[in-house]
Order: sequence, then C-alpha cells, then structure tokens
Amino acid sequence: MSQVVLYTIGFIISLCLALALTPFVIKFANKIGAIDKPNHRKVHTRIMPRLGGLGIYAAFVIAYFAVKPFIPEGLLRSYDLNLINALLAGGTIIVIIGALDDRFELSAKVKLLGQLIAACVVVFGFGVKIDLVNIPFGEAMQPIAAWISIPLTIIWIVGVTNAINLIDGLDGLAAGVSGIAISSILVMAAFMGSAPVILLSALLLGGVIGFLVYNFHPAKIFMGDTGSLFLGFALATLSMMGFKQVTMVSFITPLLIIGVPLSDTFFAIVRRWVNKKPIFAPDKGHLHHCLRELGFSHRRTVLIIYGIASIFGICAVLQSTIVQSDAANWITFGVILVLVFILQIGAELIGIVDKTRRPLINFLQRLVMGTQQSRSK
Repeated sequence: MSQVVLYTIGFIISLCLALALTPFVIKFANKIGAIDKPNHRKVHTRIMPRLGGLGIYAAFVIAYFAVKPFIPEGLLRSYDLNLINALLAGGTIIVIIGALDDRFELSAKVKLLGQLIAACVVVFGFGVKIDLVNIPFGEAMQPIAAWISIPLTIIWIVGVTNAINLIDGLDGLAAGVSGIAISSILVMAAFMGSAPVILLSALLLGGVIGFLVYNFHPAKIFMGDTGSLFLGFALATLSMMGFKQVTMVSFITPLLIIGVPLSDTFFAIVRRWVNKKPIFAPDKGHLHHCLRELGFSHRRTVLIIYGIASIFGICAVLQSTIVQSDAANWITFGVILVLVFILQIGAELIGIVDKTRRPLINFLQRLVMGTQQSRSK
C-alpha cells in the first residue's frame, strides 16, 4: 500500500468514525449529565451536551490502530513510534481529565495538575522534548541543555493545551481553528516527508471534520474540555515534532501555526492584568466576544476567525519552505513584525484588551497629524 493511499484511508476512516460515533456521544453525555447550562458568560441559550471531544479522540485512536497493520515496513522508525505512543499516552490522560471536568467541573488547579502529568509522561516517559531549535540569524540547529529543554517542553505543551481551551466559546470555533492548524502541520510535514506527522495529522483532521458536522452553528453538541484540551495537547505535540523533524524552519514557525489561540491567550492575560483580575478568571473579552459585540453574527464571527487562522497557517507553511539564509531570515523577521503590528492594531480596534486604551493607534494619529502640520508650514 502506498503512503498516500494509507494516509487517505486513515483520514476517511477517522472521518466516518467521528460521524458515526458523535450521535452516541450526544446520548451518552445527556444520560450522565455532562451538559453545559447557559449563563451570563456564554453565548448559547439552551442546555447543550458536551463531551464531544470523546468522539474525536475515539475516531483518532481507532483509526490509528485500524491502519497500523498496513503501515509499510520501514516507514516508521523506532523514534517515530515513540512520538506516536507519547501522543497516544499523554492524549489519553488529557481526555480523562477533560471528561471528568465536563461532568463534574473540576477546579483549575486539578486540570492544570492533569496537564502537567500528561506533559511529564511525554517528556520523561517517552523522552520527547525540544532539544534542537533553529533561531533566526543563528547557525543551523542549536542544541539546548536539558535543564532548559525539559521545562520549555512542559510549558509549551501546557500553554498550547490551554490556548485552545480558551477560544472554545462559539459553535465550531475551537474545532475549526484546530483543524486549520492541523492542516498547516500536515502540509508542512508533506513538504518535508515526515511520515509520523503526516499520518497523525491526517487521522486528527478526519476526526475534527467529522465532529464539525455536529458542532458547527447551530451546534448539536459541544466538544467540551474533553475536545479542546485534547486538540490543544495534540497540536502542542505535533508542532513540537517540528522542532525535531524540521531542519530548515525557525523557532517562530510553530507559533504561527497556532497564532490565533496563542494571541488570544496573550491578550487575555494582558487584559486581566490591566484590569487587575486573576489570570485564570473567565471573562467575555476574548476575540469572538469582541467580534460579536461589533455586530457580527455567530456564524460570520466564526468564519472571520477561520480566515485569520488560515492566514497564520499560510505564513507558517511559507516560512517552513524558505531556505535559511541571511536574506530569508530578514524577510521572515519583517513578516513577523508586520503580523505583530496588524495584531496590535486589530486588538485596539475591537477592544480586546481595553475599550478605551489605543496606544498604537493614538501614536499613529499623532504621527500623521504632526506630518501634516509640518507640511503645511
């Protein structure tokens, strides 16, 4: 069986499984009381079953073991299998924590502890960690000492896992943004011939798309923390594989892949710090809330964020294909500056941090006025 056929069959199996299993997950969630009730922070107005991530996880795992016997001998090295097992083991822990939270609403500390355990399983149980990076303007791949790489890997996994969880506020939002990020990783892996990343990405993407049939507005089920935490963990692990597998990509590429959830998380931290609120305190100031306040419909808000996520994904793919040189590094540096500039302008326009503070816009306005006045003299 050729590799392309294998990946395609795996994708189709995962897609069909998600389509078939999610209705059963809906019934199961309602039966055990894993439901989401409306409140002042939430957009939905009726009781909704959650635990939908269980369908994505089950589709992914079953599809992997279904295609595993047909993987050509020699396609996956022992190191590759180690990466896959790390994702499966850590992902299972994350799903258990998420499912318990969907049913019993665990405290933030308990969920964080579960995420740390899953990250430690990946690092210490399977030896998967960030130990090589390619920093722009540096020389090739630079090794990192263990005392830096281990905490860096754990922080990366926990941070990305929570970033996806924070944007899970509208029907289809977290699943769609995750799907776009997974697609970006899949394209990058295809360019670089990374078999394990292509396979895992294809399986995950199939599960996400199958679930989106029931999760896109108007949703029949929410993915809950089971789904958002699992997808965040999977994205963290897959993008981290890029540090090991990709030799012509700068440190910034994995950040671009998940640019939307990471930037939203960053602005949330700044917003809560400015307003002197606890960092983990929920609020209605996220990107999707701000777009809704501007008058965009539920569906259009989601599609706008899909578009932003796609731009980040395209930039990540283009960045990964640039041959490293001084000129290419300067181009990358310039693109990153432009993206940061646009992000800040957009954040100030929609008031994602503060509705009244617009430092960059005010500075640009004063700059333009000063230029006009100097010309009129």
